[in-house]
Amino acid sequence: MPTRVMTWYNRRLILLLIILLIPAYTFSKVYLVSVGIADYPGTKNDLRLPARDAQTITQLYNRNTGVESIQLLNQRATVAATRAAMNRLYAVAGPNDIVVFFFSGHGYPGAFALYDGGLSYQEIRKAMARSKSRNKMVFADACFSGRIRQQQRSSQSEVNAAKRANVMLFLSSRSNEYSLENPGMKNGFFTTYLERGLRGGADKNRNRIITARELFDYVHNQVVRITDDQQHPVMWGNFPHTMTVMQW
Repeated sequence: MPTRVMTWYNRRLILLLIILLIPAYTFSKVYLVSVGIADYPGTKNDLRLPARDAQTITQLYNRNTGVESIQLLNQRATVAATRAAMNRLYAVAGPNDIVVFFFSGHGYPGAFALYDGGLSYQEIRKAMARSKSRNKMVFADACFSGRIRQQQRSSQSEVNAAKRANVMLFLSSRSNEYSLENPGMKNGFFTTYLERGLRGGADKNRNRIITARELFDYVHNQVVRITDDQQHPVMWGNFPHTMTVMQW
């Protein structure tokens, strides 16, 4: 074979080998339902920052590519609207996609307090169980949010559906703690550092992929520090610590 042909052939072969050796990165889509309620019916239960918290998280995710989000604030955050948003978005997520539910507002054992009623944690997990996604997570910024782990009565089918969901639950505080804030801040401490962590602060190895472990370590340490050990975010669920929570 002539030298010129051999050189051309070798170059093509080298190029093919390089392509085969490059890791195949699958860029995930994100499906986010973001709920924040500061203005509850009447005035007795009103809060100051939850609507801003939800807006902050929605804006953060929408800076990334491949994001579909539904944001529900105050009176729009009804049980029916939230349920419909979850069913609409989560059902279309693929195995490598990321499914997220963010909530800021009042909570009580086993449920979140929406504008017109409670949305149980079991129901959220059941909606997520319909998704093929392997990366499912719930973020909650609410006083005593650790109580969400205390399950309400559910039928066996609901329990089984919830178990299949394999959801990461990241809560702003233990069951006996308040979620603290500073009047001069735009968001509560948990949402502040959750946003900073997801934006890149938690990316310890700088590979533009933030894992559950990286996010927990960053947010937990920052919140404990700034609240002088008065608030302790908790992470709970059946998921690998290497699970991707954000990919830039």
